[in-house]
Amino acid sequence: MEDTLTVFKASKYCNVSSKTIINWIEAGHIKAYKTVGGHRRIKRMDMENFMRRQGIPIPEAEGADERHRILVVDDDPIIVETIVQALEEDEFDYEVISASDGFEAGLQVNHFHPHLMILDIMMPDIKGNEVCRKIKSNEDTRDIKIIVLSAYLDEEKFKEMKDHGADVCFSKPLPLPQLKEEVARLLELK
Repeated sequence: MEDTLTVFKASKYCNVSSKTIINWIEAGHIKAYKTVGGHRRIKRMDMENFMRRQGIPIPEAEGADERHRILVVDDDPIIVETIVQALEEDEFDYEVISASDGFEAGLQVNHFHPHLMILDIMMPDIKGNEVCRKIKSNEDTRDIKIIVLSAYLDEEKFKEMKDHGADVCFSKPLPLPQLKEEVARLLELK
């Protein structure tokens, strides 16, 4: 199991709600830090020390349960933050990272090996259909599921994106509950 816990993971570890974990952090009972994106993270050691002090049983180490990795590619930090936060707080405990341009996205595909990619195709340096085609035609990346986002797509463009390998297309503004539903469906969690 990883050495850093999300609030969600900590809540499961202690068998309490995420809100309880946040309250404990804010009250100073658990040491935590915030990521650049403003997400709370707790070191496993700090969590376990707190649990021992409180007499909360520490669960046995689980099997190497691999988390589903998601890459969010968008140059709008507010949209990225909204999507990342929604997915990180989801019941399936995804591992989510983001990229703000095509170059960074390419690096992350190679290093992070996402299971799913959420791609804004209206970014200055990205040709959405090219990205989809490249990913789907490469032996190593063809299994990556792709959700395409755009504020300016019509049915014809959506069809073109799907022809190039996009699994799902969404128009902005983003319907988050629908997006979460599709992510779970594509990763075969539902």
